[in-house]
Amino acid sequence: MKNFFEEIYNDYFGIEKIEKQNEKLREELRQLGVDEKASNMPKLEVGINVSETNKQKFSKEEKDKRMADLFAKIDNLYITEESKKLLKKMIEYMRKYDEKIEKNYIPFNVQLISKNSDLVKSVKEIIMEGATIFSYIKSTKVEEIAIYQLESADQVTQLYADNGMIMFKELNGFSTHDEKFQEVFLNFLEDTMNKYLNNTITFIVGRDKLEITNAFAKRSLMLEKYFEFQIEEVKPDVQDVLREVVEKLKDSIEFSDEMNVKLLDYISNTYPKTSLDFPDYRNNLCKYISFNGEIPTYEQDKTLEEIFAELNELVGLQKVKKVLNDLVDLIELKKKSKDDLKIKDVNLHMVFLGNPGTGKTTVARIIAEVLYNLKYIKQNKLIEVSSKDLVGEFVGQTAPKTMGVVEKALGGVLFIDEAYSLASNGTTGSSYNEEAIATLIQAMENYRDNLVVIFAGYTKEMQAFLNSNSGIVSRIGYTLEFDDYTPDELIEIFKGMMKKSGFVVADDAIEEVRKVIEEYKDTKNFGNARFVRNVYEKSILKHAANTRNKTSKKVLKTITKEDISTEDLLKM
Repeated sequence: MKNFFEEIYNDYFGIEKIEKQNEKLREELRQLGVDEKASNMPKLEVGINVSETNKQKFSKEEKDKRMADLFAKIDNLYITEESKKLLKKMIEYMRKYDEKIEKNYIPFNVQLISKNSDLVKSVKEIIMEGATIFSYIKSTKVEEIAIYQLESADQVTQLYADNGMIMFKELNGFSTHDEKFQEVFLNFLEDTMNKYLNNTITFIVGRDKLEITNAFAKRSLMLEKYFEFQIEEVKPDVQDVLREVVEKLKDSIEFSDEMNVKLLDYISNTYPKTSLDFPDYRNNLCKYISFNGEIPTYEQDKTLEEIFAELNELVGLQKVKKVLNDLVDLIELKKKSKDDLKIKDVNLHMVFLGNPGTGKTTVARIIAEVLYNLKYIKQNKLIEVSSKDLVGEFVGQTAPKTMGVVEKALGGVLFIDEAYSLASNGTTGSSYNEEAIATLIQAMENYRDNLVVIFAGYTKEMQAFLNSNSGIVSRIGYTLEFDDYTPDELIEIFKGMMKKSGFVVADDAIEEVRKVIEEYKDTKNFGNARFVRNVYEKSILKHAANTRNKTSKKVLKTITKEDISTEDLLKM
Protein backbone atom coordinates (compact mmCIF):
# COMPACT_ATOMS: atom_id res chain seq x y z
CA MET A 1 0.00 0.00 0.00
CA LYS A 2 2.93 2.34 0.70
CA ASN A 3 4.29 1.68 -2.79
CA PHE A 4 0.81 2.37 -4.14
CA PHE A 5 0.98 5.83 -2.59
CA GLU A 6 4.53 6.46 -3.71
CA GLU A 7 3.69 5.81 -7.32
CA ILE A 8 0.40 7.71 -7.40
CA TYR A 9 1.07 10.87 -5.46
CA ASN A 10 4.37 12.38 -6.49
CA ASP A 11 2.52 15.69 -6.37
CA TYR A 12 -0.72 16.35 -4.54
CA PHE A 13 -2.76 17.87 -7.33
CA GLY A 14 -1.42 16.13 -10.42
CA ILE A 15 -4.82 14.87 -11.54
CA GLU A 16 -3.89 14.40 -15.21
CA LYS A 17 -0.82 12.43 -14.28
CA ILE A 18 -2.86 10.28 -11.93
CA GLU A 19 -5.54 9.64 -14.53
CA LYS A 20 -2.95 8.36 -16.98
CA GLN A 21 -1.66 5.93 -14.38
CA ASN A 22 -5.03 4.79 -13.11
CA GLU A 23 -5.51 1.85 -15.43
CA LYS A 24 -2.07 0.49 -14.73
CA LEU A 25 -2.54 0.92 -10.98
CA ARG A 26 -5.98 -0.68 -10.97
CA GLU A 27 -4.52 -3.66 -12.77
CA GLU A 28 -1.84 -3.90 -10.09
CA LEU A 29 -4.51 -3.74 -7.42
CA ARG A 30 -6.51 -6.48 -9.16
CA GLN A 31 -3.38 -8.61 -9.22
CA LEU A 32 -2.87 -7.89 -5.53
CA GLY A 33 -6.36 -9.18 -4.86
CA VAL A 34 -5.79 -12.47 -6.67
CA ASP A 35 -3.87 -13.95 -3.75
CA GLU A 36 -5.46 -11.91 -0.99
CA LYS A 37 -4.99 -14.54 1.72
CA ALA A 38 -1.25 -14.63 1.22
CA SER A 39 -1.00 -10.84 1.32
CA ASN A 40 -0.47 -8.87 4.51
CA MET A 41 -2.75 -6.11 3.23
CA PRO A 42 -6.44 -5.78 3.94
CA LYS A 43 -8.78 -5.97 1.00
CA LEU A 44 -9.44 -2.55 -0.51
CA GLU A 45 -13.19 -2.16 -0.52
CA VAL A 46 -15.07 -0.42 -3.30
CA GLY A 47 -17.79 1.98 -2.21
CA ILE A 48 -18.52 3.56 1.13
CA ASN A 49 -21.64 3.45 3.23
CA VAL A 50 -21.87 7.04 4.39
CA SER A 51 -25.15 7.90 6.06
CA GLU A 52 -26.89 10.77 4.29
CA THR A 53 -27.55 12.35 7.68
CA ASN A 54 -23.83 12.47 8.34
CA LYS A 55 -22.85 13.47 4.81
CA GLN A 56 -22.28 17.21 4.75
CA LYS A 57 -22.62 19.14 1.50
CA PHE A 58 -19.82 21.51 0.53
CA SER A 59 -19.34 23.35 -2.73
CA LYS A 60 -16.22 22.70 -4.80
CA GLU A 61 -14.84 26.10 -3.77
CA GLU A 62 -15.48 25.40 -0.09
CA LYS A 63 -13.78 22.02 -0.33
CA ASP A 64 -10.73 23.51 -2.05
CA LYS A 65 -10.41 26.28 0.54
CA ARG A 66 -10.82 23.96 3.51
CA MET A 67 -8.33 21.52 2.01
CA ALA A 68 -5.79 24.34 1.56
CA ASP A 69 -6.35 25.29 5.20
CA LEU A 70 -5.74 21.69 6.27
CA PHE A 71 -2.47 21.59 4.32
CA ALA A 72 -1.37 24.81 6.05
CA LYS A 73 -2.15 23.23 9.43
CA ILE A 74 -0.14 20.15 8.48
CA ASP A 75 2.86 22.30 7.53
CA ASN A 76 2.79 23.82 11.02
CA LEU A 77 2.80 20.48 12.84
CA TYR A 78 5.94 19.29 14.64
CA ILE A 79 6.14 15.99 12.78
CA THR A 80 8.66 14.58 10.33
CA GLU A 81 8.56 15.76 6.72
CA GLU A 82 7.68 12.21 5.72
CA SER A 83 4.72 12.30 8.11
CA LYS A 84 3.57 15.64 6.68
CA LYS A 85 3.66 14.21 3.16
CA LEU A 86 1.73 11.16 4.33
CA LEU A 87 -1.01 13.26 5.95
CA LYS A 88 -1.37 15.36 2.81
CA LYS A 89 -1.56 12.24 0.64
CA MET A 90 -4.32 10.85 2.83
CA ILE A 91 -6.36 14.06 2.55
CA GLU A 92 -5.67 14.26 -1.18
CA TYR A 93 -6.78 10.66 -1.67
CA MET A 94 -10.03 11.38 0.18
CA ARG A 95 -10.64 14.28 -2.22
CA LYS A 96 -9.99 12.15 -5.31
CA TYR A 97 -12.24 9.42 -3.96
CA ASP A 98 -14.97 11.98 -3.32
CA GLU A 99 -14.59 13.27 -6.89
CA LYS A 100 -14.64 9.66 -8.17
CA ILE A 101 -11.18 10.06 -9.70
CA GLU A 102 -10.29 7.08 -7.51
CA LYS A 103 -12.67 4.12 -7.14
CA ASN A 104 -10.81 2.06 -4.56
CA TYR A 105 -11.55 2.81 -0.92
CA ILE A 106 -8.44 2.68 1.29
CA PRO A 107 -8.92 2.32 5.06
CA PHE A 108 -6.79 4.99 6.70
CA ASN A 109 -5.91 3.42 10.03
CA VAL A 110 -3.09 5.23 11.72
CA GLN A 111 -0.25 4.66 14.16
CA LEU A 112 0.44 7.98 15.87
CA ILE A 113 3.71 8.01 17.81
CA SER A 114 3.88 10.97 20.17
CA LYS A 115 3.94 11.98 23.85
CA ASN A 116 2.48 15.34 22.89
CA SER A 117 -1.25 15.50 23.64
CA ASP A 118 -1.59 18.72 21.60
CA LEU A 119 -0.13 16.99 18.55
CA VAL A 120 -2.37 13.93 18.95
CA LYS A 121 -5.39 16.20 19.08
CA SER A 122 -4.26 18.22 16.02
CA VAL A 123 -3.62 15.17 13.84
CA LYS A 124 -6.93 13.62 14.89
CA GLU A 125 -8.79 16.82 14.01
CA ILE A 126 -7.05 17.20 10.65
CA ILE A 127 -7.88 13.65 9.55
CA MET A 128 -11.43 13.92 10.88
CA GLU A 129 -11.99 17.25 9.12
CA GLY A 130 -10.67 15.84 5.83
CA ALA A 131 -12.86 12.77 6.19
CA THR A 132 -15.88 15.00 6.93
CA ILE A 133 -15.29 17.39 4.02
CA PHE A 134 -15.00 14.53 1.57
CA SER A 135 -17.57 12.21 3.21
CA TYR A 136 -14.98 9.49 3.71
CA ILE A 137 -16.42 7.93 6.88
CA LYS A 138 -19.91 7.05 8.04
CA SER A 139 -20.02 9.29 11.13
CA THR A 140 -18.29 12.34 12.60
CA LYS A 141 -18.43 10.83 16.09
CA VAL A 142 -15.07 10.09 17.75
CA GLU A 143 -14.44 7.77 20.68
CA GLU A 144 -11.17 7.90 22.65
CA ILE A 145 -10.55 5.04 25.05
CA ALA A 146 -7.64 3.94 27.22
CA ILE A 147 -7.06 0.33 26.25
CA TYR A 148 -6.86 -0.86 29.88
CA GLN A 149 -10.41 0.43 30.45
CA LEU A 150 -11.88 -2.16 28.11
CA GLU A 151 -13.97 -4.57 30.13
CA SER A 152 -14.95 -6.96 27.37
CA ALA A 153 -14.00 -7.64 23.79
CA ASP A 154 -17.64 -7.10 22.80
CA GLN A 155 -17.13 -3.42 23.46
CA VAL A 156 -15.03 -3.22 20.32
CA THR A 157 -17.98 -4.09 18.08
CA GLN A 158 -20.13 -1.42 19.69
CA LEU A 159 -17.38 1.18 19.36
CA TYR A 160 -17.11 0.58 15.63
CA ALA A 161 -20.85 0.49 15.14
CA ASP A 162 -21.34 3.88 16.82
CA ASN A 163 -18.36 5.94 15.68
CA GLY A 164 -16.53 7.16 12.61
CA MET A 165 -13.18 7.29 14.39
CA ILE A 166 -11.85 5.12 17.23
CA MET A 167 -8.73 6.18 19.14
CA PHE A 168 -7.00 3.57 21.34
CA LYS A 169 -4.47 5.05 23.77
CA GLU A 170 -2.50 4.26 26.96
CA LEU A 171 -1.47 0.97 25.40
CA ASN A 172 0.80 -0.09 28.26
CA GLY A 173 -2.30 -0.88 30.27
CA PHE A 174 -3.13 -3.72 27.86
CA SER A 175 -0.70 -5.95 29.77
CA THR A 176 -2.89 -5.65 32.86
CA HIS A 177 -5.43 -7.95 31.24
CA ASP A 178 -4.81 -11.67 31.31
CA GLU A 179 -3.53 -13.40 28.17
CA LYS A 180 -6.90 -14.89 27.30
CA PHE A 181 -8.53 -11.45 27.29
CA GLN A 182 -5.71 -10.04 25.17
CA GLU A 183 -6.13 -12.84 22.65
CA VAL A 184 -9.92 -12.44 22.47
CA PHE A 185 -9.65 -8.65 22.22
CA LEU A 186 -7.17 -8.77 19.35
CA ASN A 187 -9.33 -11.32 17.53
CA PHE A 188 -12.38 -9.09 17.94
CA LEU A 189 -10.45 -6.03 16.86
CA GLU A 190 -9.19 -7.71 13.70
CA ASP A 191 -12.63 -9.15 12.81
CA THR A 192 -14.45 -5.91 13.60
CA MET A 193 -12.02 -3.80 11.61
CA ASN A 194 -12.53 -6.12 8.66
CA LYS A 195 -16.28 -5.61 8.99
CA TYR A 196 -16.06 -1.82 9.24
CA LEU A 197 -13.02 -1.46 7.02
CA ASN A 198 -14.73 0.85 4.59
CA ASN A 199 -16.24 3.48 6.88
CA THR A 200 -14.25 3.84 10.11
CA ILE A 201 -10.78 5.17 10.94
CA THR A 202 -8.73 3.60 13.74
CA PHE A 203 -6.03 5.49 15.64
CA ILE A 204 -3.44 3.61 17.68
CA VAL A 205 -1.63 6.19 19.85
CA GLY A 206 1.70 5.26 21.43
CA ARG A 207 4.20 7.36 23.31
CA ASP A 208 6.88 5.54 21.36
CA LYS A 209 7.06 2.79 18.75
CA LEU A 210 7.92 0.19 21.40
CA GLU A 211 4.66 0.79 23.25
CA ILE A 212 2.66 -0.02 20.11
CA THR A 213 4.80 -3.04 19.24
CA ASN A 214 4.43 -4.52 22.73
CA ALA A 215 0.65 -4.05 22.80
CA PHE A 216 0.26 -5.89 19.48
CA ALA A 217 3.00 -8.47 20.00
CA LYS A 218 0.48 -11.31 19.65
CA ARG A 219 -0.82 -9.86 16.37
CA SER A 220 2.23 -8.21 14.83
CA LEU A 221 0.81 -8.60 11.31
CA MET A 222 -2.07 -6.32 12.26
CA LEU A 223 0.43 -3.48 12.48
CA GLU A 224 1.44 -4.13 8.89
CA LYS A 225 -2.10 -4.67 7.65
CA TYR A 226 -4.04 -1.93 9.37
CA PHE A 227 -1.70 0.51 11.07
CA GLU A 228 1.01 1.10 8.53
CA PHE A 229 0.45 4.85 8.23
CA GLN A 230 2.94 6.03 10.88
CA ILE A 231 2.99 9.66 11.92
CA GLU A 232 5.99 10.54 14.05
CA GLU A 233 6.64 13.63 16.14
CA VAL A 234 9.77 15.75 15.98
CA LYS A 235 10.74 18.07 18.82
CA PRO A 236 10.62 21.74 17.87
CA ASP A 237 14.08 23.29 17.72
CA VAL A 238 15.16 26.10 20.01
CA GLN A 239 14.15 28.80 17.55
CA ASP A 240 10.67 27.25 17.20
CA VAL A 241 10.23 27.29 20.97
CA LEU A 242 11.40 30.91 21.17
CA ARG A 243 8.99 31.94 18.42
CA GLU A 244 6.01 30.20 20.05
CA VAL A 245 6.71 31.65 23.51
CA VAL A 246 7.05 35.19 22.11
CA GLU A 247 3.90 34.72 20.01
CA LYS A 248 1.92 33.43 23.00
CA LEU A 249 3.00 36.39 25.17
CA LYS A 250 2.96 39.18 22.57
CA ASP A 251 -0.25 40.73 23.90
CA SER A 252 0.96 40.87 27.52
CA ILE A 253 4.76 41.23 27.38
CA GLU A 254 6.85 43.60 25.29
CA PHE A 255 10.12 41.84 24.56
CA SER A 256 13.21 44.03 24.34
CA ASP A 257 16.28 42.84 22.42
CA GLU A 258 17.94 42.08 25.75
CA MET A 259 14.98 39.97 26.90
CA ASN A 260 14.95 38.08 23.59
CA VAL A 261 18.64 37.23 23.97
CA LYS A 262 18.14 36.15 27.59
CA LEU A 263 15.07 34.08 26.63
CA LEU A 264 16.95 32.36 23.81
CA ASP A 265 19.82 31.58 26.20
CA TYR A 266 17.40 30.13 28.76
CA ILE A 267 15.59 27.96 26.19
CA SER A 268 18.89 26.77 24.64
CA ASN A 269 20.13 25.57 28.02
CA THR A 270 16.94 24.07 29.43
CA TYR A 271 14.69 22.82 26.64
CA PRO A 272 17.04 20.08 25.30
CA LYS A 273 17.26 18.62 28.83
CA THR A 274 13.63 18.82 29.91
CA SER A 275 11.49 15.74 30.48
CA LEU A 276 8.36 17.80 29.76
CA ASP A 277 6.43 17.56 26.52
CA PHE A 278 6.81 20.66 24.35
CA PRO A 279 3.34 22.11 25.17
CA ASP A 280 3.95 21.72 28.92
CA TYR A 281 7.42 23.26 28.69
CA ARG A 282 6.13 26.19 26.61
CA ASN A 283 3.09 26.79 28.81
CA ASN A 284 5.06 26.60 32.08
CA LEU A 285 7.63 29.06 30.73
CA CYS A 286 4.92 31.44 29.55
CA LYS A 287 3.19 31.31 32.95
CA TYR A 288 6.44 32.13 34.74
CA ILE A 289 7.25 35.08 32.46
CA SER A 290 3.68 36.40 32.66
CA PHE A 291 3.61 36.23 36.46
CA ASN A 292 7.13 37.49 37.16
CA GLY A 293 7.66 39.79 34.20
CA GLU A 294 11.17 38.41 33.69
CA ILE A 295 13.06 35.48 32.18
CA PRO A 296 13.82 32.70 34.70
CA THR A 297 17.40 31.81 35.58
CA TYR A 298 18.85 28.32 35.16
CA GLU A 299 21.57 26.26 36.79
CA GLN A 300 24.77 26.01 34.75
CA ASP A 301 26.10 22.55 33.92
CA LYS A 302 28.98 21.43 36.12
CA THR A 303 32.25 20.07 34.83
CA LEU A 304 33.29 16.52 35.73
CA GLU A 305 35.97 17.98 37.99
CA GLU A 306 33.38 20.08 39.85
CA ILE A 307 31.09 17.08 40.28
CA PHE A 308 33.85 14.90 41.71
CA ALA A 309 34.97 17.73 43.96
CA GLU A 310 31.45 17.65 45.46
CA LEU A 311 31.66 13.87 45.79
CA ASN A 312 35.04 14.03 47.51
CA GLU A 313 33.73 16.66 49.94
CA LEU A 314 31.20 14.12 51.24
CA VAL A 315 32.25 12.56 54.52
CA GLY A 316 33.19 8.86 54.31
CA LEU A 317 31.81 6.72 51.43
CA GLN A 318 35.29 5.54 50.44
CA LYS A 319 34.05 2.30 48.78
CA VAL A 320 31.42 4.21 46.80
CA LYS A 321 33.89 6.87 45.68
CA LYS A 322 36.30 4.21 44.39
CA VAL A 323 33.57 2.41 42.42
CA LEU A 324 32.43 5.68 40.82
CA ASN A 325 35.98 6.67 39.89
CA ASP A 326 36.56 3.24 38.34
CA LEU A 327 33.25 3.46 36.45
CA VAL A 328 34.12 6.86 35.00
CA ASP A 329 37.55 5.58 33.93
CA LEU A 330 35.88 2.65 32.13
CA ILE A 331 33.33 4.85 30.35
CA GLU A 332 36.01 7.30 29.23
CA LEU A 333 38.25 4.47 28.01
CA LYS A 334 35.39 3.06 25.97
CA LYS A 335 34.67 6.49 24.48
CA LYS A 336 38.31 7.20 23.62
CA SER A 337 38.99 3.75 22.13
CA LYS A 338 35.81 3.77 20.02
CA ASP A 339 35.86 0.42 18.19
CA ASP A 340 39.58 -0.29 18.63
CA LEU A 341 38.96 -2.10 21.92
CA LYS A 342 36.21 -4.68 22.21
CA ILE A 343 34.67 -3.35 25.41
CA LYS A 344 31.05 -4.35 25.83
CA ASP A 345 28.44 -1.74 26.63
CA VAL A 346 28.48 -0.74 30.30
CA ASN A 347 25.43 -1.94 32.21
CA LEU A 348 24.62 0.99 34.48
CA HIS A 349 21.52 -0.30 36.30
CA MET A 350 22.47 -0.36 40.00
CA VAL A 351 21.56 -1.53 43.47
CA PHE A 352 22.38 0.63 46.52
CA LEU A 353 22.58 -1.26 49.81
CA GLY A 354 22.70 0.58 53.12
CA ASN A 355 20.91 1.79 56.20
CA PRO A 356 18.99 5.09 56.41
CA GLY A 357 21.02 8.28 56.13
CA THR A 358 24.13 6.73 54.57
CA GLY A 359 24.09 8.99 51.49
CA LYS A 360 22.29 6.82 48.90
CA THR A 361 20.05 9.58 47.50
CA THR A 362 22.89 12.13 47.50
CA VAL A 363 25.16 9.78 45.57
CA ALA A 364 22.34 8.97 43.11
CA ARG A 365 22.07 12.69 42.29
CA ILE A 366 25.81 12.88 41.72
CA ILE A 367 25.70 9.80 39.48
CA ALA A 368 23.02 11.48 37.36
CA GLU A 369 25.28 14.53 36.98
CA VAL A 370 28.31 12.36 36.11
CA LEU A 371 26.49 10.26 33.50
CA TYR A 372 25.00 13.37 31.92
CA ASN A 373 28.42 15.03 31.80
CA LEU A 374 29.80 11.92 30.06
CA LYS A 375 26.87 11.99 27.60
CA TYR A 376 25.74 8.57 28.82
CA ILE A 377 22.27 9.92 29.56
CA LYS A 378 20.50 12.67 27.63
CA GLN A 379 19.20 14.71 30.55
CA ASN A 380 20.63 15.68 33.90
CA LYS A 381 17.72 14.47 35.97
CA LEU A 382 16.98 12.08 38.81
CA ILE A 383 13.40 10.91 39.34
CA GLU A 384 12.96 9.74 42.96
CA VAL A 385 10.06 7.39 43.72
CA SER A 386 8.97 4.69 46.15
CA SER A 387 6.65 1.71 45.76
CA LYS A 388 3.51 3.82 46.32
CA ASP A 389 4.39 5.79 43.17
CA LEU A 390 4.50 2.57 41.12
CA VAL A 391 1.75 0.31 42.48
CA GLY A 392 -1.94 1.00 41.82
CA GLU A 393 -4.82 0.42 44.20
CA PHE A 394 -7.09 -1.37 41.75
CA VAL A 395 -6.86 -3.81 38.84
CA GLY A 396 -5.54 -2.15 35.71
CA GLN A 397 -3.79 0.75 37.42
CA THR A 398 -0.31 -0.57 38.16
CA ALA A 399 1.21 -1.05 34.70
CA PRO A 400 0.14 2.41 33.42
CA LYS A 401 1.23 3.99 36.70
CA THR A 402 4.65 2.33 36.59
CA MET A 403 5.13 3.13 32.90
CA GLY A 404 4.17 6.73 33.59
CA VAL A 405 7.05 6.94 36.08
CA VAL A 406 9.41 5.20 33.63
CA GLU A 407 8.49 7.60 30.83
CA LYS A 408 9.07 10.57 33.12
CA ALA A 409 12.55 9.21 33.88
CA LEU A 410 13.54 8.37 30.29
CA GLY A 411 16.78 10.06 29.32
CA GLY A 412 17.89 10.15 32.98
CA VAL A 413 18.06 8.15 36.20
CA LEU A 414 15.13 6.48 38.01
CA PHE A 415 15.86 6.10 41.74
CA ILE A 416 13.53 3.68 43.56
CA ASP A 417 13.96 4.07 47.31
CA GLU A 418 12.98 1.31 49.75
CA ALA A 419 12.64 -0.93 46.70
CA TYR A 420 12.36 -4.02 48.93
CA SER A 421 8.74 -3.02 49.62
CA LEU A 422 7.98 -4.13 46.05
CA ALA A 423 8.76 -7.73 47.00
CA SER A 424 5.72 -10.00 46.89
CA ASN A 425 4.93 -11.28 50.37
CA GLY A 426 1.73 -13.18 49.73
CA THR A 427 -0.47 -10.40 51.08
CA THR A 428 -3.48 -8.84 49.38
CA GLY A 429 -2.31 -6.66 46.54
CA SER A 430 1.01 -8.46 46.14
CA SER A 431 0.08 -9.32 42.55
CA TYR A 432 0.12 -5.58 41.88
CA ASN A 433 3.69 -5.47 43.23
CA GLU A 434 4.65 -8.32 40.91
CA GLU A 435 3.11 -6.42 38.02
CA ALA A 436 5.13 -3.31 38.89
CA ILE A 437 8.34 -5.36 39.00
CA ALA A 438 7.53 -7.04 35.68
CA THR A 439 6.91 -3.65 34.09
CA LEU A 440 10.20 -2.32 35.48
CA ILE A 441 12.14 -5.34 34.22
CA GLN A 442 10.69 -4.91 30.75
CA ALA A 443 11.52 -1.19 30.81
CA MET A 444 15.10 -1.86 31.95
CA GLU A 445 15.53 -4.11 28.93
CA ASN A 446 13.61 -2.06 26.36
CA TYR A 447 15.10 1.29 27.35
CA ARG A 448 18.58 0.18 28.40
CA ASP A 449 20.11 2.86 26.15
CA ASN A 450 17.87 5.62 27.50
CA LEU A 451 17.37 4.90 31.20
CA VAL A 452 19.40 4.02 34.30
CA VAL A 453 17.47 2.40 37.16
CA ILE A 454 18.79 2.40 40.75
CA PHE A 455 17.11 0.19 43.37
CA ALA A 456 17.91 1.30 46.92
CA GLY A 457 17.13 0.08 50.41
CA TYR A 458 18.30 -1.48 53.65
CA THR A 459 20.95 -4.16 53.11
CA LYS A 460 19.12 -7.12 54.69
CA GLU A 461 15.72 -6.40 53.13
CA MET A 462 17.23 -5.68 49.71
CA GLN A 463 19.09 -8.99 49.67
CA ALA A 464 15.79 -10.79 50.25
CA PHE A 465 14.15 -8.71 47.51
CA LEU A 466 16.90 -9.48 44.99
CA ASN A 467 16.91 -13.17 45.86
CA SER A 468 13.19 -13.29 45.13
CA ASN A 469 13.51 -12.02 41.55
CA SER A 470 16.27 -13.22 39.24
CA GLY A 471 14.97 -10.96 36.46
CA ILE A 472 16.16 -7.89 38.30
CA VAL A 473 19.48 -9.41 39.39
CA SER A 474 20.38 -10.34 35.81
CA ARG A 475 19.95 -6.72 34.74
CA ILE A 476 22.04 -5.13 37.50
CA GLY A 477 25.51 -3.95 36.51
CA TYR A 478 26.74 -2.44 39.78
CA THR A 479 26.05 -3.01 43.45
CA LEU A 480 27.21 -0.25 45.81
CA GLU A 481 27.37 -0.83 49.55
CA PHE A 482 26.92 2.20 51.81
CA ASP A 483 28.48 1.54 55.21
CA ASP A 484 27.18 3.15 58.39
CA TYR A 485 29.08 6.29 59.34
CA THR A 486 31.54 6.10 62.23
CA PRO A 487 31.03 8.48 65.18
CA ASP A 488 33.94 10.60 63.94
CA GLU A 489 32.37 10.86 60.48
CA LEU A 490 29.02 11.84 61.97
CA ILE A 491 30.76 14.57 63.99
CA GLU A 492 32.29 15.88 60.75
CA ILE A 493 28.84 15.89 59.10
CA PHE A 494 27.41 17.83 62.08
CA LYS A 495 30.22 20.40 61.96
CA GLY A 496 29.75 20.78 58.20
CA MET A 497 26.02 21.49 58.61
CA MET A 498 26.71 24.12 61.26
CA LYS A 499 29.47 25.74 59.20
CA LYS A 500 27.20 26.08 56.16
CA SER A 501 24.68 27.89 58.37
CA GLY A 502 27.33 30.30 59.65
CA PHE A 503 27.69 28.88 63.17
CA VAL A 504 30.83 28.19 65.18
CA VAL A 505 30.64 25.05 67.36
CA ALA A 506 32.38 25.12 70.74
CA ASP A 507 34.48 22.11 71.79
CA ASP A 508 32.17 21.24 74.67
CA ALA A 509 29.25 21.15 72.21
CA ILE A 510 31.15 18.72 69.97
CA GLU A 511 31.78 16.44 72.92
CA GLU A 512 28.09 16.58 73.83
CA VAL A 513 27.12 15.61 70.27
CA ARG A 514 29.57 12.70 70.45
CA LYS A 515 27.89 11.43 73.63
CA VAL A 516 24.48 11.67 71.97
CA ILE A 517 25.70 9.73 68.93
CA GLU A 518 27.29 7.01 71.07
CA GLU A 519 24.05 6.67 73.04
CA TYR A 520 21.83 6.23 69.99
CA LYS A 521 24.00 4.64 67.27
CA ASP A 522 23.09 1.05 68.18
CA THR A 523 19.34 1.66 68.29
CA LYS A 524 17.15 0.05 65.66
CA ASN A 525 16.99 1.96 62.35
CA PHE A 526 19.51 4.55 63.53
CA GLY A 527 19.37 7.27 60.88
CA ASN A 528 23.11 8.05 60.45
CA ALA A 529 23.29 11.45 58.70
CA ARG A 530 19.50 11.85 59.09
CA PHE A 531 19.93 11.46 62.85
CA VAL A 532 22.68 14.07 62.85
CA ARG A 533 20.50 16.48 60.86
CA ASN A 534 17.81 16.02 63.50
CA VAL A 535 20.33 16.91 66.23
CA TYR A 536 21.45 19.92 64.17
CA GLU A 537 17.92 21.26 63.59
CA LYS A 538 16.77 20.77 67.20
CA SER A 539 19.97 22.32 68.53
CA ILE A 540 19.48 25.46 66.45
CA LEU A 541 15.95 25.80 67.84
CA LYS A 542 17.27 25.38 71.40
CA HIS A 543 20.09 27.86 70.69
CA ALA A 544 17.52 30.42 69.51
CA ALA A 545 15.64 30.04 72.80
CA ASN A 546 18.85 30.22 74.84
CA THR A 547 19.95 33.46 73.17
CA ARG A 548 16.55 35.16 73.22
CA ASN A 549 17.85 38.07 75.32
CA LYS A 550 21.40 38.16 73.87
CA THR A 551 22.74 40.70 71.36
CA SER A 552 26.44 39.83 71.02
CA LYS A 553 27.17 38.53 67.52
CA LYS A 554 29.79 36.14 68.89
CA VAL A 555 27.26 34.63 71.29
CA LEU A 556 24.55 34.47 68.63
CA LYS A 557 26.87 32.60 66.24
CA THR A 558 28.35 30.15 68.77
CA ILE A 559 26.77 26.76 69.53
CA THR A 560 27.59 25.63 73.08
CA LYS A 561 27.02 22.46 75.10
CA GLU A 562 23.79 23.93 76.52
CA ASP A 563 22.37 24.23 72.98
CA ILE A 564 22.67 20.54 72.06
CA SER A 565 19.19 19.07 72.17
CA THR A 566 18.55 15.50 73.25
CA GLU A 567 14.75 15.50 72.98
CA ASP A 568 12.80 13.28 70.56
CA LEU A 569 15.88 12.56 68.46
CA LEU A 570 14.47 9.39 66.94
CA LYS A 571 11.43 11.24 65.53
CA MET A 572 12.47 12.01 61.96
